[in-house]
Amino acid sequence: MTDYGEEQRNELEALESIYPDSFTVLSENPTSFTITVTSEAGQDNETVQATLKFTYAENYPDEVPVYELLSQENLEDNDIRDILKLLQEQTEENLGMVMIFTLVSAVQEKLNEIVDQIQTRREEEKKQKEKEAEEAEKSFHGTPVTIENFLSWKAKFDAELLEIKRKRMKEEEQSGKNKLTGKQLFERDHNLDTSDIQFLEEDGDRLSASISSKLQDLCYRTRGTGFR
Repeated sequence: MTDYGEEQRNELEALESIYPDSFTVLSENPTSFTITVTSEAGQDNETVQATLKFTYAENYPDEVPVYELLSQENLEDNDIRDILKLLQEQTEENLGMVMIFTLVSAVQEKLNEIVDQIQTRREEEKKQKEKEAEEAEKSFHGTPVTIENFLSWKAKFDAELLEIKRKRMKEEEQSGKNKLTGKQLFERDHNLDTSDIQFLEEDGDRLSASISSKLQDLCYRTRGTGFR
């Protein structure tokens, strides 16, 4: 017949010697205790931590112990779910054997993985920010001019300019076909023969008025200065 009490006491003594700084007995009936597990430090000396609470069932190790994650540091919700799932898998696999050291070791490895994942995620975020900054700077300054892209741009520009000239010549040619000759304009409006003379006379009057105004202004400015 298995002496569950003795197996539990022996395991407690072993756990206390293995984890002297993180093992704490909470109660003796039922036997309940905590073990704090800390990951190895990452590249930035960052760690994650979990405090596990175990309570022996009466017939442990033939019954699984009650376990819970009592507290944590730097863990996300999905990390906590993964740890609890891992503990469930490990208790089922090790049923019938003392298993607390095995459970704690599994959690220790999981915490180390989480630290690595945090570091990898931060490096990816850093690279993404650097990429976005480079793209923003390139967009601000524009694309650097090279011989290749300048020649490509010039070819497109020349082609567009040639097309514009062709359209303009076509429009002028079409306009020339529809344009009336001088004789046709004269026959349509007899007043056109005097229109140019009228415009010249009006321009002459405006020019004379402008010259007269400037002379008057000059006389006003030089009056009293001794200038004659």
